[in-house]
Amino acid sequence: MVQSVKPVASTWCPGCGDFGVLAAVKKAVAEAGVPVHEEVLVGGIGCSGGIHNFIETNGIHALHGRLLAQAVGIKLSNPGLTVIAAGGDGDGYAIGMGHFMHAFKKNVSLLYIVMNNETYGLTKGQASPTSRIGYEGNIEHPFDAILTALSIPVPNFIARTFSGDPKTMIQVLVEAIKFNRANHGFAFVEDLSPCVTYNDTFKDWRARVVDVATLPGYNPADRQTMFRLCVETMQAGKIPIGVMHRPAAPDPSSPGLELKLLPDKIGPARADIGLESNRVAYEKLLRTAA
Repeated sequence: MVQSVKPVASTWCPGCGDFGVLAAVKKAVAEAGVPVHEEVLVGGIGCSGGIHNFIETNGIHALHGRLLAQAVGIKLSNPGLTVIAAGGDGDGYAIGMGHFMHAFKKNVSLLYIVMNNETYGLTKGQASPTSRIGYEGNIEHPFDAILTALSIPVPNFIARTFSGDPKTMIQVLVEAIKFNRANHGFAFVEDLSPCVTYNDTFKDWRARVVDVATLPGYNPADRQTMFRLCVETMQAGKIPIGVMHRPAAPDPSSPGLELKLLPDKIGPARADIGLESNRVAYEKLLRTAA
C-alpha cells in the first residue's frame, strides 16, 4: 500500500554513499517544484531500497527486483504523479534485469535511480553484477548499465552521477524529474554510491570519474557518439559520469507511455466511477454479461 508516513532514522552505515542520494533527492524534488502529495518513492530490496523510509513522502517497499514493474503500475494508475524508483545494483541488474531492459522500451515517464556500490551490501558483501574481477572471488566481467541503456534506441534520459559530487547529482536529478513531469519518457540515473563497510571505493572513484560533458565531441543527443566516448573513457581506466543521453528536442510522436495509453492523463485511480455518469456503459456491460 502506498502511504505517507513520518521518516524514521536511517539504518545505513555512517559514510554510506546512499546518504548523498537521499539528500540530493530531497533537494531535487523541491527545486523541481514537486508538491509532496504528487510524489511517490518506490524502494527496492537491499540497503538502498529503504530510502523511502527516510524521507517524508508517499512510499512503497517493492518486491525484490520488481520495483520498476510496481513503479510503472503507479504511474499508469495516476499519470499526474511524479514517480521515483530507487534501488541497488544487485536488485536492478540481477533479479530485476528483465524489468530494467523493458523499462527503456516501455518509456514510461518515471525516474529510476540505481545506487551502484558494486556489492551486495545488505547481505554482507558478496559480489554483484557490477563487481570488478577479483572482488570476493569474482571472475566475471562487470556489467555496465550505461552502455546497455545507450544501446536501446528510445528517446530516454540517461545519466550517471557520483555520491562524492552532490552538487552535480542534484542538477542531474532536477533535469531528470522535469523530463518526467513533461511526460517525455523514462529517466535513468545510475549513482556511484560506495559501500564504506564492504567495498569502500570513494577514493578510487573520486580519482577516476570524468564528466563526459568536458570531452571533445560531447553530444548527448547522439547515441553513437556517447557510446564511443564512454567506451574510450573506460578503456583509459576512467569512469564516465554526467548526462549521457537526452533527446535534442521532445518528439511529439513518441511521448511517455502514459500519454500513449491515457492521452487525457486520467488514469484508473482518478477515473469517475459514479453510477449516473457511467449508467449507459454499466447497463451495456450487464447486458453483455447476461
